[in-house]
Formats: sequence, structure tokens, C-alpha cells
Amino acid sequence: MRAQTADRVDVLDKVKALALLPDGVHVSTDIVASYYEVGAEAIRSLVKDNRVELVENGLRVLEGEELRSFKDLCGTPSNARSLAVYSRRTVLNVGQLLRDSAVARLVRTYLLEVEAAASPVQRSEAVETVELAEARMRVLKVADGLVSPEWLETKARLVVARALGEEPDLDPLDAPLYVPDFLKGKGLKRAQVESVQSWFGRRAAALFEAEHGEKPGRRHTDLPNGSVRETYAWTERHRPLFEETWSRFYAGVVPVQGVLGGVA
Repeated sequence: MRAQTADRVDVLDKVKALALLPDGVHVSTDIVASYYEVGAEAIRSLVKDNRVELVENGLRVLEGEELRSFKDLCGTPSNARSLAVYSRRTVLNVGQLLRDSAVARLVRTYLLEVEAAASPVQRSEAVETVELAEARMRVLKVADGLVSPEWLETKARLVVARALGEEPDLDPLDAPLYVPDFLKGKGLKRAQVESVQSWFGRRAAALFEAEHGEKPGRRHTDLPNGSVRETYAWTERHRPLFEETWSRFYAGVVPVQGVLGGVA
């Protein structure tokens, strides 16, 4: 189980904040001890008993020129001839092994919940979904230089996170914004949305081009019949533009099915 969850370093932040050394990557023995609320000697003893596993998970002992360079980088004067430094993965490994620590027990509880949430079949399917999503994104990038790379990156993060049962780590403003969803939010019915969406998208694109001097980025959309259609890669950053389009061309107009899309 330790090997299967060794990469879930996000669990550390869910339990409590982990301070890092000035290099922004490593922590010292004292910091690890403070995180797990135990004495530094308890950490040294654990390292002595489990050195091979901890080294495999990122533990390093700096000496000589490497130690001097690290001290200069971190601005930490010391006469010590060696310094043990831990990566976040190593800190997590310590929490998997440390017995007499309430914080470590809480870390293990989170890891057990993560492991229980996904069966081997689910994990296998998630990996396949991720690989397929990544391959599809690469194909789209190569196939058409007009496809917005920002939109593709955001979409890839969403697909990968959902496949792994996680929350995507991205700026809310980078989330995809779809014309049909926006129009539904304005109270239009399905048939009305289908009638309006093409005209709405063209008008929004025209306003974008008038303001920025170029067309919006592109994306590809799968259609129910299996074909692929190219559309604009709108995100939540464009919502004010959508609101302006709605205000200019649609606000105050009675949403009559099959007619609204052509109203100027």
C-alpha cells in the first residue's frame, strides 16, 4: 500500500501545512519532526531503520561541495558536514512508517481512503482514460494549428482529473464555457438553444475580433453521429463577452423557437 500511494503527496496539505526550505523543494529533519509533532531523534531513528525505502522515495544526504552549494542557496550557515534533506514524497513515506504521531495516523487515514475509493479495475480504467485523453489532445494539436493550446491544456486537465476521481487543479476562469450552457442559463429551451447557438457564437466571435484584432482560438467537438466539428474555444474568461453579445442582440427579444437566432 505504501508503494501504491507514494505519489499522493497532496494528502500532506490536506492534513496540515508543510513548510519548505528556501529552495522550495526540500525539508530538513527538524521540519519533518515539526510537521509530525515528534522529536527530531524519532525521525533520525526511523531513517536509520528504513533508510533504503526512504532513499528510494527521495531522501538525500548532502555532503561536500553539494552541501556548500545548498547552504549558499538556502542561506543557512552551519558547520555540519552533512545534511539530510527530504522531498515531499519522502515526508509522505515517513508518515506511512511513523508510529507514535497523531499527524502520521491522520495521513495514513487519508491514504487508506484514497486507496479504498478506487478498485484495481477502476484504477486500470482511469489510466486507460488518461492515456486516451492525452493521445487525443496530441492528435488535435498536430491536426490543426488553429486549436487553442490553452483550451486543450485545460480540457486535458479536466479529463485526467475526472478519470482519477480528483478535482482538477486549474483557474476557474480557464474552465470551458459552452454556448448551449450559457443560453440555457438565460432560460431558453432545448429547441431554442439549437436554433440560437450558431448565430450567438458567430456574433460573439465578431465582437472578440473587433476588440482583439484576431479570431478566438478553436477547439473540436464530438457530435452524436461520431463526426467532429470545429468550434470556438470559449472559457469563463469570455463570459463578459457572452453577456455583451446577449445584451446587444437578444435581451428584450421574446425567445420564439426557430426565430430568435436570426434576430439582429
